Amino acid sequence: MRVALVSEHASPLAALGSADAGGQNVHVAALATALGALGHEVTVHTRRDRPDLAAHVEMAPRVRVHHVDAGPALAVPKDDLLGHMLAFGDALGAYWEQWRPDVAHAHFWMSGVATLRAAVPLGIPVAQTFHALGTVKRRFQGLSDTSPRHRLGEEARLAREVDRIIATCTDEVAELCRMGIAPTRSTVVPCGVDTETFHADGAVEPRPSGRHRLLSIGRLVPRKGVDDVIRALQWLPHTELVVAGGAPEDRLDEDAEVQRLRRIAADVGVEPRVRFLGGVDRARVPALMRSADVVVAYPWYEPFGMVPLEAMSCGVPIVVSDVGGMRDTVRHDVTGLRVAARSPAALGRALLPLLADPERRAQMGVAGAHRARQRYAWSRVADLTGNVYAQLRAGAGVERKVV
Repeated sequence: MRVALVSEHASPLAALGSADAGGQNVHVAALATALGALGHEVTVHTRRDRPDLAAHVEMAPRVRVHHVDAGPALAVPKDDLLGHMLAFGDALGAYWEQWRPDVAHAHFWMSGVATLRAAVPLGIPVAQTFHALGTVKRRFQGLSDTSPRHRLGEEARLAREVDRIIATCTDEVAELCRMGIAPTRSTVVPCGVDTETFHADGAVEPRPSGRHRLLSIGRLVPRKGVDDVIRALQWLPHTELVVAGGAPEDRLDEDAEVQRLRRIAADVGVEPRVRFLGGVDRARVPALMRSADVVVAYPWYEPFGMVPLEAMSCGVPIVVSDVGGMRDTVRHDVTGLRVAARSPAALGRALLPLLADPERRAQMGVAGAHRARQRYAWSRVADLTGNVYAQLRAGAGVERKVV
């Protein structure tokens, strides 16, 4: 099939680690590559954010990235992009008149706005993956939510009008139901993990002896709950916490979130046991994960959560907050532990006996690696996604209601 993936702010070619570059970039890049490996012809449409970018970049066999001119050719914060989505949609429509896809798959709600604008007049079926829902963000961030004010209404409209919602977890389907969207409109296809990069056998970063090691890795924003992991160290003697993410190491002193986390570490008396690495190259991540006794991902909320899959694939036990997609991916007391969110004491109490039991950790690591290979390899995720596309091409999607 000819497949158009639309990812307005999250380019599959972007360097990871900035405020708006993270899991969605990885997802789109890996899904596109895996779809190409299955024989599909894939074009990823993303907004041009630099004037020197070529119109087309060949990313992988049968996969190219198309840089769409919509708004200024410079980096624009994700929450400021909505005003450019009509232009983005018009550019997609003109492109698809010349290169007509069998299906268009929008990633994130603003991509959906542009995709529907382009696809409806051409009769192209549309699949939508939200990656995160505004209702959840508003619930947890309140007045700190910087999303455009139209987000919730637009997401509800998209959920009603697209041909199929490809949800990444069962928690997302439940949230859509609370929005009044029938569960029959959604198909759950999880995010995946690169099992050739993330695996249990391989290099291990050196680490000091005499201490257990916890690893927290990802974007450094308050909702990721790194402050609660730091506070949990009070219950974990002889344990260090390595924090990877945020600004480059030589600019950590300028990072406001790092400064806040350092103050918390000092306030609770664990500062000597917390080490900030800054943003790390993705090629370094597997060895860093394998150096940890436990990887901890403890956000307030998480639409899916790719770090747990990567840790499991590396054969490392994972301890997560009991939220979002991590309820699907982490089997409690089998591949890791799920702990109530925003409770450093509960987190510390859960980690203490796990760190003291190397045999239990080893068993969880083996179980996690097996689960990652069997259920979350990108080849399987692409195959499941392709099945949805085939249904849409055959006219099996839910009839679109245009209002």
